[in-house]
Amino acid sequence: MKSQRPVNLDLRTISLPVTAVTSFLHRVSGIILFLGIAVLLCGLSKSLGSEDGFAVVKACLTGVFAKLVIWGLLSALLYHMVAGIRHLLMDTGIGESLEGGKLGSKIVIAISVVLIVLAGVWIW
Repeated sequence: MKSQRPVNLDLRTISLPVTAVTSFLHRVSGIILFLGIAVLLCGLSKSLGSEDGFAVVKACLTGVFAKLVIWGLLSALLYHMVAGIRHLLMDTGIGESLEGGKLGSKIVIAISVVLIVLAGVWIW
């Protein structure tokens, strides 16, 4: 049976609601954290291995690229944490309506942007 509905496969023209954007970003931030933890654990292992290893890791973390990576991981952590708190609130019945979901998504984005900017100021 063939559907008569139009199919739009151009991702640049699809307009997602704010709730979908926050949900997508929550999933992406979780993936970034999962992968970033492996890099951080590798650095921790190397720094705890010897004094030379500690010096190497310390030298690597002073570079601009390393600061950007750390800021990216911290940004993912902050966004994931704020969105996770929103999910916990929704589990208690707060913000489960359509209007509440939209408002909650906007609040998550606003709080996350403020925290990410503050983290960037702290790192730099």
